Amino acid sequence: MAWTMRLPEEEEARLGEQAAAEGRSKQEITRDAVRLYLMRNRTWDEPFLTDEETFDFGGPVTRDEIRSAVTEGYENRLRRQDCA
Repeated sequence: MAWTMRLPEEEEARLGEQAAAEGRSKQEITRDAVRLYLMRNRTWDEPFLTDEETFDFGGPVTRDEIRSAVTEGYENRLRRQDCA
């Protein structure tokens, strides 16, 4: 489907400069931007995960708690690899 998009002169100029720098057309960059917008704002018909596939931390989780859990998991994986 073809349609027309109007941009302020400054935005059109910046889009043209970016397209030239990437070796792409302005249309291609615009299509990518629309595609990303639509994916980011998509509404799903059903939940991505069921309640059984999720878990409750019982409250807010801090950055340090997340970092600690990831570090522990990574170290456990390394230990398992060393034993193999």
